[in-house]
Amino acid sequence: MATRPLEIGPAGLHAARAIEHIRLALGLTQHQLAARCTAMGRPMTNTALSRTERAHRRCDIDDLVVIAAALGVPLTALLPLRARPDAHPRHVGADARGRAQEALLG
Repeated sequence: MATRPLEIGPAGLHAARAIEHIRLALGLTQHQLAARCTAMGRPMTNTALSRTERAHRRCDIDDLVVIAAALGVPLTALLPLRARPDAHPRHVGADARGRAQEALLG
């Protein structure tokens, strides 16, 4: 049985847009950013980066960490505000627990 690719959720979509926005603000091409990632020990092609920015490819945590470093920004700059530790942690945790319970209970 063929497996379906996992959907890219709201956090992934936000990260994709943030990567592109910051890259463009820095005046970097996709080739340049991919080369920086590769030089930092995480091989990445410009095609993979393009697919990530267009949300056609999931960005795993290792990619996200090196992309943030290659852009010279903190990792949290690529995350949605609600996912940041400084964004009302009590409410974020409560929301996450509620969503987890919904997912488990249907």
